[in-house]
Amino acid sequence: MELSDWQLVQKCQAGDTASFQELVSRYHQKVYMVIVGLLRNPDDAMEVAQESFFRAYRKITSFQGQSSFYTWLYRIAVNICIDHQRREKRSPLEFRESMDEVFEQQNEVAKDPFSDVHDRELREKMLSAIDDLTPEHKAVIVLRTLEGMSYKDIGEILGCSEGTVMSRLHYARKKLQHKLSAFL
Repeated sequence: MELSDWQLVQKCQAGDTASFQELVSRYHQKVYMVIVGLLRNPDDAMEVAQESFFRAYRKITSFQGQSSFYTWLYRIAVNICIDHQRREKRSPLEFRESMDEVFEQQNEVAKDPFSDVHDRELREKMLSAIDDLTPEHKAVIVLRTLEGMSYKDIGEILGCSEGTVMSRLHYARKKLQHKLSAFL
């Protein structure tokens, strides 16, 4: 029988490190994908994911189960991403190159040369528009769009109210619409 996240957390809090490894196995890929969505660089994302799990392990004794484990973990990861983005503003060239690597890894293949050019232009515009967002707005877009999280869960992760999440999402979408209006 598979243990719940809370049961694994409790075992980990009692000193069972294998329980934490099970939590890492459950959430590593999802956390990594959110971080890639925020940072747009696979190498940085891997580093931030490792740091997120390291911090979660160090602070596991303070987790009291008031939110779900994944919400608590995502909050740690998103906060590290926001700090990382503030510390290391990336140049547009580095940003595009790292995103090209991500798309290549996903084996995106164009159907014809014309759609390939249009898709590439749209992708570059979209990435540029997302990069112009503040880290907080970028986090809301990624958590809502990529992860499909609820406003409540996003609010818990970011440490703000659902209203603030909705406001940030509205602002971020409007800014993206404005920047991408020529392509839509």
